[in-house]
Amino acid sequence: MSDAMLEVKDLKKYYPITGGLFGRTVAHVKAVDGISLSIAKGETFGLVGESGSGKSTVGRTILRLTDKTAGEVRFKGKDLYSLSKQDLRQIRPEMQLVFQDPYGSLNPRMRIGDAIGEALLDHGRASRAEVRDKVLETLALCGLSSSHIDRYPHEFSGGQRQRVGIARAIILNPEFLVADEPVSALDVSIQAQIINLFSDLRDRQGLTYLFISHDLSVVEHLCSTIGVMYLGSMVEMAPRDELFAQPLHPYTRALLSAVPIPDPTLKRERIVLRGDIPSPVDPPSGCKFHTRCPVATDACRESAPEFREVGSGHFVACHLV
Repeated sequence: MSDAMLEVKDLKKYYPITGGLFGRTVAHVKAVDGISLSIAKGETFGLVGESGSGKSTVGRTILRLTDKTAGEVRFKGKDLYSLSKQDLRQIRPEMQLVFQDPYGSLNPRMRIGDAIGEALLDHGRASRAEVRDKVLETLALCGLSSSHIDRYPHEFSGGQRQRVGIARAIILNPEFLVADEPVSALDVSIQAQIINLFSDLRDRQGLTYLFISHDLSVVEHLCSTIGVMYLGSMVEMAPRDELFAQPLHPYTRALLSAVPIPDPTLKRERIVLRGDIPSPVDPPSGCKFHTRCPVATDACRESAPEFREVGSGHFVACHLV
């Protein structure tokens, strides 16, 4: 794990719920409940799970956009949460975020060129005279033309806006990028183009990604390692090919059964989960997935399974494995 660019150890993020006359904390939303992962330089780590499983909170907590409750986050060996504001500001350009919503993440009153270039000025990475050239270079990298530089966000399609969002994230030459569901708001035909762009940028710029998605067919094309989250916890983590060939956790199997197969002659048995995802305020006892698991036993209801390695780099939290 020492060659890892990013190491996350037992990360927790709880949001307090207050109530009563004096606004005391009466409960906690356990958004992230003890996650550990490691991402090597140049790797793309995919984090998948249903809406509400805590994926985006993991990304934001790693980048210190929201504070952790417990655990450790190390970037290139440095403990991010022990850094002063000044030291954190110096390391910020190396860690960037691509937002989910290409509409809401851009200022409608700001020209695209200014939106992309402002980070260079803010971090003193270029003079005003140099910014325009650097912005044009980055636009070209992201598949946009020089004529786009003076336009406003409303003049672009969703796919073009997401390219602008990616350009804004990479203009500082970061080493690590958190992509938070960057294609979920786009048409399927555009999704493929954006995924190919992420792949090209990884090869050209040597980027390392944490790629967050609820769609396993998206991460299959881009990621080398995949972690599956359910209700704030990691339930399975494995190299991509192994996860798709031999999913061990019942939740992973259910997610994979929903991925369409492009061959109409092949049929995959569809596993439909019963009920809704439980509340993170009051998660079920034992294994959090037992309320929806088609193969749950008494042991699953009574004790939480340990997240353990069962093969080379294949981890799972399930009593039945």
